[in-house]
Amino acid sequence: MRYPPARKSIPLSLLFISATIFLALYTGAVRYESPPRVVEVGNYTIALPAPNLSGEMSVEEAIFRRRSIRSYLREPLTLKEIGQLLWAAQGVTFTQRGFRAAPSAGATYPMVIYLSIRGEGVEGLPPGIYRYEPSGHLLYLLRSGDFSVELARAALDQRWVKEAPVCIVIAANFERTMSVYGERGARYVYMEAGHIGQNIYLQATALRLGTVAVGAFHDDEVRRVVGCPEDPLYLFPIGRKA
Repeated sequence: MRYPPARKSIPLSLLFISATIFLALYTGAVRYESPPRVVEVGNYTIALPAPNLSGEMSVEEAIFRRRSIRSYLREPLTLKEIGQLLWAAQGVTFTQRGFRAAPSAGATYPMVIYLSIRGEGVEGLPPGIYRYEPSGHLLYLLRSGDFSVELARAALDQRWVKEAPVCIVIAANFERTMSVYGERGARYVYMEAGHIGQNIYLQATALRLGTVAVGAFHDDEVRRVVGCPEDPLYLFPIGRKA
């Protein structure tokens, strides 16, 4: 039996594959989930207020008063407070070298900071998932909508994640540090997450806000809700203390 040349059979093969994919999508056998909506920078970019470099509470008092707070008032935070918290987490503190508020092994800075804002969680900001850009002290809107319920579900239904006006998500790109330090670089990444977490705790305390470090969650679910490619390490729900 003679077979037709391969080049003549290609169109038929493509037609068959296309029809199979169409039927699978049409019947629901396969579901296509679109990636998180990435909004063009410039249309939904928020310039945060400049951070304060001095405050009403000393470092010593903040250390003394720091507690894990899991109950919050249903009151929005201000954009100024959000900017101060994000700056304390990863803001640039030495522009000439790009050094940030928390130490990083070899200044590799593997962390990416995301912010989940629930409905009416921040004055003047719509709810959604945002990414913090340290170099410009900016927020980029990645996904529109209130994702507090989904994020709490990913965090084993811890109610403080759902009830907080905002929740900071710390995620890590391990390759940035491990490409320099090898396997030991993974340890440095976890150390850095701890540095950032304590900064958030102390800054929240100094602002008379409450927060709690959350490490119990399903990584893949948090990654899906936030829409991030990095590995989530920490959640910090933040609000006014009830």
